[in-house]
Amino acid sequence: MFAVATVLGIVGIVMLFRLRSDTVTERQTYAFRMIGIMLTSGAIVLAMSAAAMWQWSTEI
Repeated sequence: MFAVATVLGIVGIVMLFRLRSDTVTERQTYAFRMIGIMLTSGAIVLAMSAAAMWQWSTEI
């Protein structure tokens, strides 16, 4: 799950950094902003969930 969270986070951050380009159209700006924020927040939530499950599975 950590690997999936990493991939989601990287793709989301790359999409948000693409907004800095001058060649991005108005439609691409909307799409990159929405998808980038959703992927980045999904990565954060998935990483927190994976860490919590890992901690619970190692408790005795």
